[in-house]
Amino acid sequence: MSENFTHINADGNAHMVDVTQKNVTERTAIAQAYIEMSAETLAMIVEGKHHKGDVFATARIAGIMAAKKTSELIPLCHPLMLTKIEVDIIAQPEYNRVEITALCKLSGKTGVEMEALTAVSTAALTIYDMCKAVQKDMVINNIHLSEKRGGKSGNYLHNPATK
Repeated sequence: MSENFTHINADGNAHMVDVTQKNVTERTAIAQAYIEMSAETLAMIVEGKHHKGDVFATARIAGIMAAKKTSELIPLCHPLMLTKIEVDIIAQPEYNRVEITALCKLSGKTGVEMEALTAVSTAALTIYDMCKAVQKDMVINNIHLSEKRGGKSGNYLHNPATK
């Protein structure tokens, strides 16, 4: 079992993976998420008419903060010294949604996929929280790892056509 799931030891118990002997390499992860909403809610955000302030700026900061706190939220994640966190939020009015992308980077012994995924999830939740008084039926969806570079397992590029 431990060969397939790195966080499960030979006895079948959850444990933190020992990365002591791994090489330090440059590692990057990019994650994405979407939040669907009405055209009216999206227009309110884009036009800066939300009474709580700049929704995208707040969500961007929340995503960055969340990436830095991932090891406190996900029980078996290693605390990491991230060297770059970038959260981009783009309105897509043609789809009545917002696209959230996070890039996390470091030189280290373990990957940054969870940090990127946590960043986009938290940014989406922040948008929901700020706009729930206006629209409760917004939908957060398609949270996924888009790309990973570096580390022992090599590179990964999300290909939705292979699902």
